[in-house]
Amino acid sequence: MVSKTDDIPASVPNCNVNTVDLAGETPDRKETTKAPHKDPCACGHSADTAVMNGGGAHDHSEEESKQDGGGDTDGGEDSNEQEVIVIQDTGFTVKIQAPGTEPFDLQVSPQEMVQEIHQVLMDREDTCHRTCFSLQLDGNVLDNFAELKSIEGLQEGSLLKVVEEPYTVREARIHVRHIRDLLKSLDPSDAYNGVDCNSLSFLSVFTDGDLGDSGKRKKKGSELEQIDCTPPEHILPGSKERPLLPLQPQNKDWKPMQCLKVLTMSGWNPPPGNRKMHGDLMYLYMVTVEERHISITASTRGFYLNQSTTYTFNPKPANPSFLSHSLVELLSQISPAFKKNFTALQKKRVQRHPFERIATPFQVYSWTAPQVDHTMDCVRAEDAYTSRLGYEEHIPGQTRDWNEELQTTRELARKNLPERLLRERAIFKVHSDFAAAATRGSMAVIDGNVMAINPGEETRMQMFIWNNIFFSLGFDVRDHYRELGGDAAAHAAPTNDLNGVRAYGAVDVEGLYTLGTVVVDYRGYRVTAQSIIPGILEREQEQSVIYGSIDFGKTVVSHGKYLELLERTSRPLKVQRHDVLNEKDESVELCSSVECKGIIGNDGRHYILDLLRTFPPDLNFLPVEGEELSPESVRQGFPRQHRHRLACLRQELIEAFVEHRYLLFMKMAALQLMQQKANKESKMAALTENSSPEAAVPALPSTETPDASAESSETSTETLTDGNSDAAQTETTSTSDAPQAAATEATTTEAAPKAEPATETDSLAAASTTTTNASQATHTEDNVVPTATTNGPLVPVGTTIQNGECESPLEAKAEDSIPGLAQAKELAEFLAAEDGSGIDPKSREVVLNACKAVGSISNTSFDIRFNPDIFSPGVRFPEDSADDIQKQKQLLKDAAAFLVSCQIPSLVKDCLDHSALPMDGATLSEALHQRGINVRYLGNVLEFVDKTPAKAQLEHFYRIGISELITRCAKHIFKTYLQGVELSALSAAVSHFLNCFLSSFPDAVAHLPADELVSRRKNRKRRNRVPGGGDNTAWASLTPSELWKNIVSEAQSYYHFTLHCENADQVVEKYGLQKITLLREISIKAGIQILIKEYNFDSRHKPAFTEEDILNIFPVVKHVNPKASDAFHFFQSGQAKVQQGYLKEGCELINEALNLFNNVYGAMHVEICACLRLLARLNYIMGDHHEALSNQQKAVLMSERVLGIEHPNTIQEYMHLALYCFANGQLSTALKLLYRARYLMLMVCGEDHPEMALLDSNIGLVLHGVMEYDLSLRFLENALAINSKYHGHRSLKVALSHHLVARVYESKAEFRSALQHEKEGYTIYKNQVGEAHEKTKESSEYLKYLTQQAVALQRTMNEIYKNGSNASIMPLKFTAPSMASVLEQLNIINGIIFIPLSQKDLENLKAEVQRRQLLQESGKSVGELTVDSPLELDDKIPMDVNVD
Repeated sequence: MVSKTDDIPASVPNCNVNTVDLAGETPDRKETTKAPHKDPCACGHSADTAVMNGGGAHDHSEEESKQDGGGDTDGGEDSNEQEVIVIQDTGFTVKIQAPGTEPFDLQVSPQEMVQEIHQVLMDREDTCHRTCFSLQLDGNVLDNFAELKSIEGLQEGSLLKVVEEPYTVREARIHVRHIRDLLKSLDPSDAYNGVDCNSLSFLSVFTDGDLGDSGKRKKKGSELEQIDCTPPEHILPGSKERPLLPLQPQNKDWKPMQCLKVLTMSGWNPPPGNRKMHGDLMYLYMVTVEERHISITASTRGFYLNQSTTYTFNPKPANPSFLSHSLVELLSQISPAFKKNFTALQKKRVQRHPFERIATPFQVYSWTAPQVDHTMDCVRAEDAYTSRLGYEEHIPGQTRDWNEELQTTRELARKNLPERLLRERAIFKVHSDFAAAATRGSMAVIDGNVMAINPGEETRMQMFIWNNIFFSLGFDVRDHYRELGGDAAAHAAPTNDLNGVRAYGAVDVEGLYTLGTVVVDYRGYRVTAQSIIPGILEREQEQSVIYGSIDFGKTVVSHGKYLELLERTSRPLKVQRHDVLNEKDESVELCSSVECKGIIGNDGRHYILDLLRTFPPDLNFLPVEGEELSPESVRQGFPRQHRHRLACLRQELIEAFVEHRYLLFMKMAALQLMQQKANKESKMAALTENSSPEAAVPALPSTETPDASAESSETSTETLTDGNSDAAQTETTSTSDAPQAAATEATTTEAAPKAEPATETDSLAAASTTTTNASQATHTEDNVVPTATTNGPLVPVGTTIQNGECESPLEAKAEDSIPGLAQAKELAEFLAAEDGSGIDPKSREVVLNACKAVGSISNTSFDIRFNPDIFSPGVRFPEDSADDIQKQKQLLKDAAAFLVSCQIPSLVKDCLDHSALPMDGATLSEALHQRGINVRYLGNVLEFVDKTPAKAQLEHFYRIGISELITRCAKHIFKTYLQGVELSALSAAVSHFLNCFLSSFPDAVAHLPADELVSRRKNRKRRNRVPGGGDNTAWASLTPSELWKNIVSEAQSYYHFTLHCENADQVVEKYGLQKITLLREISIKAGIQILIKEYNFDSRHKPAFTEEDILNIFPVVKHVNPKASDAFHFFQSGQAKVQQGYLKEGCELINEALNLFNNVYGAMHVEICACLRLLARLNYIMGDHHEALSNQQKAVLMSERVLGIEHPNTIQEYMHLALYCFANGQLSTALKLLYRARYLMLMVCGEDHPEMALLDSNIGLVLHGVMEYDLSLRFLENALAINSKYHGHRSLKVALSHHLVARVYESKAEFRSALQHEKEGYTIYKNQVGEAHEKTKESSEYLKYLTQQAVALQRTMNEIYKNGSNASIMPLKFTAPSMASVLEQLNIINGIIFIPLSQKDLENLKAEVQRRQLLQESGKSVGELTVDSPLELDDKIPMDVNVD
């Protein structure tokens, strides 16, 4: 049973290990996903960890939460599958009868509210024009907010009548707004302008509508002739042009069908008193397509024509008045064009995929847009001047009390699953509304539309309140941050504070409240938006702060209740309780940094704010006099001066560091135990040699069961293996391509008993970093001894809570390599449980030594925490804690050294073995953050790459790093540059900056707007410039050479990295960057929106940008992302099942997770996107290609909408979709999708990227399938070149590439070239996996076949030469490849492999599975992964492996 893959060693267990890939899926295999979907937050299950952390079954949710101070799932004893099934009551069908339409059936579920039926009716094509109606059952009006199951008499087949209700002013306004929305439903301008959570999606352009049967396409058979396969010139390998226009292809549906010319509120509003008493609610003014000007009255009975004109008011009904309950019915009677176009428009609207229309939870902005005509729109005009957000009219009382909403949702019950879902849904909804409101308010503040609450002070010191949100600017007001770095510190503090809010929010302790916080960067200013603590504005800060310090530690107060609440967060956040001195030299106890303030609001809630020092300081960037850093840091040139003194370590780093220390702790204890045993009699020694988990330490009382010890030994050892490189593991057994992985296994045995991480650096580099980004909310990664007193959750037996990798075979090795580990575990566990009383002193001493060595704060168990106040200026500690402070200082130095000596090398190693594949700046920052590396280390990371021997294989990474570094420096400069620009000159200033940054034009001159009023384009507003604003034109004097000088010096001072370049062209030349990529990066970072057209960057005669090219400036928003914890646990257990080969069960669990995600997030969210992608892959592997296509289509649409149309993740999704399209026989669509993915990739990172090899192999294979051999070769040969460059010439990926090229040459009958390539491939196989391997044999067979063909061809040619035209020629077989063989190769390169099994294999396999289940139950480490039920698929076992 040897798999047909390309790189798998002969022993099958190792293949099975790789099934794990399914969970993390090939392109995004591991935790580091190349294009992670994480929000950049440090908290919670980042969406991508969501996909990756696959490990343990959900039953650990309870333990985690209890340990973390009552997390989300506290008391979630019953959070298991059974519970969910209860919720999912079966749906039933009701009949609905609306006026003027036939009754129709509607499927509903008992959980739904009546209101949801209203929504469905307002969306349906035939009832969409109604908004003001009630639903009646047997004459009784149904309450809108009642759940269907609570309505008496409502059952299968009930008839609900839609009854028109009289209008009120509110209902009339909602009606007009809804009609406006229907008219605009296909208009993309809201998506371009970034309003109302609309965003772009272009998938339907490439698939001609929906991919399912409902779409316009009917399945094509194998009609290959009709396919036009030639890609546009710019997509071909080697093309240098990077056009911008194809980024947003023209969607023919967007050509607006005009139904009305004007729809607006009339100037006669509001109705005078006498008309009010006739039931007039408001007046509308319209112009129809036929140029008829009409005035309409909205009355309680509906809409009718009145006799008013523009200048005379005559509210009497016209004759005929056409009174209609709905505006659409009225207009259809008056205007034939309206009737025709409105019907057509609604047909098109309903045909669009729902995911193209649903609003996203947070606004996504597009950095390019076409020139859109500005139309008249009453609703938009009205919204601009009200504080309306979403449908605020639905909320009684106009402005929302954000603080009350945010805190009340936190207080909702969370005892069982339905309650938790309700709570998480509410929290998520309020957060997304709050983020939208805060963004809008911040823009209003900077644009000058909000009055300051302290108008007398200078502008940078002003504070604002709008819509119950408090806004402050990121400047150092009142010298608050003078000692910490002034404005630079004031700019960094809000993001640190936001990270603190995230961390405390994720721990979710009952009774402790944080403020809603959003940080917005807009037009060069940083605005912090916060919800307002009730009563805080009435009193002085000094009176209200009852915990913490308002003057950085001079005066400090504490409070018992706060200590108790914060104590519950101290374990998960690793904060140490400590004493500080106040101004009277009294000792005050704190459990947070001194800046953290506690205020009890008028609502009696305990709030904490100013969480900017939640995490400990980063000593690498904090020079302290008289303090020496550890040698690793010093070697790399640390400590370095930073802009401010608020640089702190990331939460992911703290997690990784503690994990790493725990490993050290275990190894040391094990080593000492071994030494003790060695001194005892030989019988004991023999026992420990075997290191079977049952070999309990004799001194221990027999309460410990062997089971428990096995469980604990399981937990610690998996950290020894590098959970990240599943690719590398396969290779260790098969190829010398990844010596790193081998090194990891080998070196773990050294276990040098020293405390310095330096001793282990490289051996543990991998091990310690794999789990950095596992969720913070539930500290899955701590996997520490499972007892209440240690730092981490109980890990279920046999599961690895690593990054979705199940490493069992390697675990076993790790266990043998450190023989005492099991005993050490058991001992530590026992000590913790017994308070160390019943244990012989020797064993206690072992633990004590190990605790001391790793810097644990307790002497009897492993517990590392940090004191966040160390090295804070102005904080003093009592004398008696001097030892402790010394220990803490050492710990901080070790953590700083760990970042430099372990985490950075580990990141680079992951990039080398392609388990981390960043594609652009965002995914690079993500990869850094997942390992706890701050972006300020970017210069170091790049230097490290530069010195790496394998630098050539990291070229893509280096290039992305340089581009990120340059655009970040440019962003820093742009920020201050913009602050000096007045509003009327904004577009001129931005275009001038971009010219200086990117254009080859040497003397870019700024065009100052003229002083007199200028009319720009009909549809632009007239602008005027305030004369005499002399100082405001300083921006115009910037020159390209000056800007680049500033960028180089910024790179030096901020990143300590030396750039060698004086202008954009040199950068492009020296580092191989693309100007279009730099433009994309700077636009996204700075929130610039430019006109989509072809820019000529390289012209030396005229600048690339004019002010007309700058369309908009958007805010860049950072906020908290609340998580769906239960859904996430289901997702994890689904992944775990899939990894073990139980595909069916896994599929069910993941479907369940999808339901729960939908419950919490609504329909659109990055985590749902990940869920759909995994489902599609499972559907595909289980043979349901159609379902796979449908799920993957949703994933692509969602990725486009939520992450952006050219986000690296979206590119991945396009590739998956192309594969499923091909499998469904939609070849031309598959090609279009692949070409789209290639275009986007060229734009985002250029051609020279390892991922491009996969993409080109896919394109080449599909083209081979449709017999476009020459084109196919261009792509496959490019893939071969890229694979050779990034994987080394001896890699199995390269062998596969050679084979694919050889197949195309064979089809072209060019046997010599085919032989040459296949020989290369054969040589690689022979050297890497040996002659006996299946792959080598296959290759050798294929070589024989090619040789025969070549000989036959030669014979025929000779025959022709000899006998001329009358030669008798044997017909040669030139075979076009079969679709099946192309699909098989496509599956292989995309990491999906089907292994054909005979009946006998099946029997053996079933027996093996049973054996393993027994083993698992007895708690022993399972050597390999199990494969179960998916055997009914035409006797093939699907394996998901990652080639190479």
